Amino acid sequence: MRSLAILFSTLLTATLAQATTWILPPSDIDIFGQIEVVAASREETLLDIARRYGIGQDAILLANPLVDRWLPPDGAPVVIPARHIFPQAERTGLVINLPEMRLYYFPKPEKGKKPVVITYPISIGRMDWRTPLGRTTVIRKQKDPTWIPPQSLKNEAIAAGNPPLPDIVPPGPNNPLGRHALYLGTTGYLIHGTDKPFGIGMRVTHGCLRMYPEEVEKLFDQVAVGTPVQLVNQPIKLGWLADSLFIELHPPLEENENEYADYMQKVRESIASFLEKSTNGRKINHAIEDIIIDESALELAVFEKNGIPALISK
Repeated sequence: MRSLAILFSTLLTATLAQATTWILPPSDIDIFGQIEVVAASREETLLDIARRYGIGQDAILLANPLVDRWLPPDGAPVVIPARHIFPQAERTGLVINLPEMRLYYFPKPEKGKKPVVITYPISIGRMDWRTPLGRTTVIRKQKDPTWIPPQSLKNEAIAAGNPPLPDIVPPGPNNPLGRHALYLGTTGYLIHGTDKPFGIGMRVTHGCLRMYPEEVEKLFDQVAVGTPVQLVNQPIKLGWLADSLFIELHPPLEENENEYADYMQKVRESIASFLEKSTNGRKINHAIEDIIIDESALELAVFEKNGIPALISK
């Protein structure tokens, strides 16, 4: 039995975070990936399954609201929400959608190969340490970085009654930056690993963007200095698959909750704006008046806000 446990652990480690690389669809298709359902086992928590499939904590919980986070029943079906609508942004470099807590990477196509998109879950800044929006670039890369805690974090630790932070944290297993760091042009903000991987996919950072250690290592090797970065705030995403309209909804960031108090109204406004842009841009062959919204499907999507694309057109 012990040998089987060791074998299972080895296989689990080997398959951790199989961040899926997908062929980039044409510009008039807005959806990629697929939903998968896997069986839970007694040896894994829901968070173990999330990490194995490159999903963040909040995302796996929203997709599986009836499955116990720590003790999923043996054989229980677990939905892997690995289908996504692209954020409304240029499909180039790094695109990070904060409410979704997900990063999209559009590498430059290799000669003779089809372009791809790679996506990873991330953690973002807490409400009192917000991750900034806008455009920036990757200005530096560092393996085994040294962490120098800013005075603001030292003050926070003291105010919370925690042990004071050191002036310098050298590379090692207890370094909060992990083993790989991408420094952004926005001063003080990084994309980096972590020594607390089960917090990935949550609002737990002081503004930086954390990733699973095994995923940031891959991204570190792929992303070049100078890569553009777009940080957007899109809890409502819409997209076409052929002439079918899909919607993907996420809870808004806490600081935007008043703006989204009438979430359905915001959704309807977003649909109207998206349809106008789509038809004007000749993405589809229909006029706006030809698109019929399935109201029951839309109401269910708004109720669930589970981050899974839902078909809302008839």
